[in-house]
Amino acid sequence: LSFGWRRFTSPLCNPTRSMTDSSQKITIYTASDAVIHTATVSAPTNIACIKYWGKASSKYNTPINSSLSLTLDQSDLRAVTTAAASTSFTKDRLWLNGSEEANAFTSKRFRACIDGLRALATDKVDPTTNEVIVSKSQWQSMHVHVASYNTFPTAAGLASSAAGYAALVASLVELYNAKESYPGEFTAIARQGSGSACRSLYGGFVAWRAGGMKEDWSDSIA
Repeated sequence: LSFGWRRFTSPLCNPTRSMTDSSQKITIYTASDAVIHTATVSAPTNIACIKYWGKASSKYNTPINSSLSLTLDQSDLRAVTTAAASTSFTKDRLWLNGSEEANAFTSKRFRACIDGLRALATDKVDPTTNEVIVSKSQWQSMHVHVASYNTFPTAAGLASSAAGYAALVASLVELYNAKESYPGEFTAIARQGSGSACRSLYGGFVAWRAGGMKEDWSDSIA
């Protein structure tokens, strides 16, 4: 299976001025001097064919049974997310559909994704010159600003959280040039944000295996 998210070749903004999504009319930050690294992706929703019923672990957000879903086409239903990192940022921040989420940096689900992907960050290298733009260690000292919006109504039974957290994880993968330490680790991180988000990282029919053989539930992956 291939990853279901789509990478944008250019950000939604001019990072030397302000991070603004013109369609949503939101401004996230202004920084004239600091270097701001950005990545923008979109991720799809999914519809469960075989649902999961209840949680086996609230701590790790894992299901009591495996499930199967069908990823929908992104032409109409998708979440679009831009993640930006800079040494000028003083804390991690999140905007959803044009409004900032207060104290998002303390959210267990948001933190699981940010901290999980930051731990997997690697050197970001210029593909033309092979020069290291940002080293693995430098990522650890940068906070992130995240802006996300859905192209469909939120909380309307259309799996907006699945698309949103899948897009969050995918944007951080692209930003940090993150590498998995085991197959499916990105989906394990997305699952901690929103269970079905792990399935929105892939296209087509996607199985989410309940796991539970490992103490840390790292085997609960799509």
